[in-house]
Amino acid sequence: MQKLFSRLSLRVKLQMSYLLVALGTILILTFVVTLAVQSYFYNAQLDRLTRGARYIAGNIEHFYDFLGPDWGNLPPSIFEPGYPVILVVTDTTGRHVVCSEPIFVSQAQPNCTDPSFKSALSNALQGRRTNGYLQVSTESNIASSQYIYISVPLNIGNQIIGALLLSEPELSVPSGLLQQANIAIFVAGVIVELIVILFSLLLARRLTRPLESLTRAAEQMKQGKYTQRVASPASLDELGRLALTFNAMADTIEADVNELRRQEQVRRDLLANIAHDLATPLTAIQGFSEALADDLILDPAQRQETAQRIGREVQRLHRLVADMQQMSSLESGHAQLDLAPLNMHALVDETVAVMVPECEQGSIATRNEIAPETPPVLADSDRITQVLLNLLDNARHHTPCNGSITISAVQEGNMLKITVSDTGTGIDPTDLPHIFERFYRADRSRTGKTGGSGLGLSIVKAIVTAHGGKVWAVSMPGQGTRISFSLPCFLAR
Repeated sequence: MQKLFSRLSLRVKLQMSYLLVALGTILILTFVVTLAVQSYFYNAQLDRLTRGARYIAGNIEHFYDFLGPDWGNLPPSIFEPGYPVILVVTDTTGRHVVCSEPIFVSQAQPNCTDPSFKSALSNALQGRRTNGYLQVSTESNIASSQYIYISVPLNIGNQIIGALLLSEPELSVPSGLLQQANIAIFVAGVIVELIVILFSLLLARRLTRPLESLTRAAEQMKQGKYTQRVASPASLDELGRLALTFNAMADTIEADVNELRRQEQVRRDLLANIAHDLATPLTAIQGFSEALADDLILDPAQRQETAQRIGREVQRLHRLVADMQQMSSLESGHAQLDLAPLNMHALVDETVAVMVPECEQGSIATRNEIAPETPPVLADSDRITQVLLNLLDNARHHTPCNGSITISAVQEGNMLKITVSDTGTGIDPTDLPHIFERFYRADRSRTGKTGGSGLGLSIVKAIVTAHGGKVWAVSMPGQGTRISFSLPCFLAR
């Protein structure tokens, strides 16, 4: 049974649960109504019996007070209740003054002497009114043996003069009334069940449809279709929030997968670029070495020149390996930065002085427009010098004769933005987003021999990021380039 239930769909389980709840409610309602009807009849009978007891007790108390404190003076007519009941009256000693029983009550065993009657009368003599059920012996089952009674004290002023007990057969609830009530409940239950069935169909469908959509989307994602999404929810209940969470999770997974694919492509490109940049000098070294080893170059001057070429190619390999090691160290966070207050005006002056001879050969003017009073930054001077040299060297290579290179700075909050501007050829918009990527060259025709390793701007970005800053570029073809980077200002304590 449990296995069968576990195989049912959620929609069927919801419908069954609604039906079971409705059926249970109807059964409980039937039970409660039956108890309520029985309680009503009992309370109604007890109320009528209480009024009768009060009436008889009032007459007895009146005549007892009027005719004198002697039970013998009371007229017998006051002890006649007028309908078939058991009436017992005792004095303060518990002696029976009156014991009146209907003719159908068993005379062989008088009920007046029953211990339950005596207990009820004793409570009344102590001033407590009691009520409940009594078992009464009857002749030939003419009447019910279950009797309901009320026992009250008889008082004159604050003095108890006796006790009175009045009892009559318990009235059973008419079977026709209960039958009609049960029929009404059954009809109402059938109507409620039909309404519940319709309601459960609609509600279960509404609850399970989003879950089915989520299940289908999850199955699609399991098959690698990460673009799968569910429809936007109409409400923000638990299912609606689940759909939003699923879509957000799918966005994250898709972004992560795309990033992994991008990184995989970057890794492949990186390996290809490394292989390309290593192959050229290695091929040259191999060729020159074989020429020397085979004595193909006999002229001493040419042999000297060939040896120098081999040395230059080896230096290129050293620079490439050093740049790659530096990139790995910076990106992994293992690079140690010697942070200290740094005057950017003075540092730029020193860096420009190094570049001036090469710039003058190309008739390129360099200007340091950083004000001497510019706030210092918290940075590693050697690393920032490397950043400036890389940016100035790039600007020099792409600025024509009679051009200019300008370094400026402006404070923005707690950061200092440094900008290197040139009047060079600019960068194509399609290349601009990629210039800080490793081994990326905007000019595809440039080789490692003429265009460097392709790691210069990547190293710039890694150094600036390690300092907690950012680097970006603005450029248009033929209108020059502005590369800016930010560094945290030194806040004196």
